[in-house]
Amino acid sequence: MERIKNIKLYLFDMDGTLYLGDRLYDFTAELLETIKATGGRYMFMTNNSSKSVSAYIEKLAKLGITATYDEFITSSQATAWYLKKNHPGKTLYVCGTRSLKEELAGQGFAITEDVEKTECIVMGFDTELTFRKLHDVSFMLSTRELPYIATNPDYVCPTEFGSVPDCGSVCDMIFNATGKRPLVIGKPEPLMPQLAMEHTGYTKEQTAVIGDRIYTDIKSGLAAGALSILVMSGETTYEILEASPEKPHLVLESAAEILKELKK
Repeated sequence: MERIKNIKLYLFDMDGTLYLGDRLYDFTAELLETIKATGGRYMFMTNNSSKSVSAYIEKLAKLGITATYDEFITSSQATAWYLKKNHPGKTLYVCGTRSLKEELAGQGFAITEDVEKTECIVMGFDTELTFRKLHDVSFMLSTRELPYIATNPDYVCPTEFGSVPDCGSVCDMIFNATGKRPLVIGKPEPLMPQLAMEHTGYTKEQTAVIGDRIYTDIKSGLAAGALSILVMSGETTYEILEASPEKPHLVLESAAEILKELKK
């Protein structure tokens, strides 16, 4: 826990780490306030591409947390950054929510539902998924060579009752139909923490990635060279932790233990 004293930038996963579904963990508000009060900075780093940043700001406000646009780094933002760099100007077919489409459109991309006009496929966590979208993506991947990008590889998204299928599960469905895998942008790739460090000016030695999933949060933090902290308040069980070849630097029951350390 001593290493936490050197941390200036805290990159928090959200669902399963700071809240669960629509329930804010009891420690979250005080933890965020204490980080700022002790000279640190935090950002919310999420693979969930079903909501835009503005939608996340609204959600946190309902939970009692005031947040601003520059406190977020999302897989939607990272996907837009990647597309601008590697596929500028391409027309996108987005198998995702209205919020994801608006996020990408706001970054200058044309969005279409016409398979003939599509130049690139983007797969997200789609809480508005329809069979038509699955059909269209399967058709395009089976009949054409198109760039195919996924915002994140998560198999499930935690809820108050358990889990629901996330982007990775839908990508597996598409793979079973087409044999095609997407290029994945979000965690466990290091791009999001690297973008956060670049944006804030902090080094990897001053940065911590905190999350409840080894195969996304922890792997991303390790790949970026940051302090990687696994919290057991979400998806990961001790059985999963023991079986995983990737090990976090710290394992905490919840992020409340960070608060206790900062208050010493």
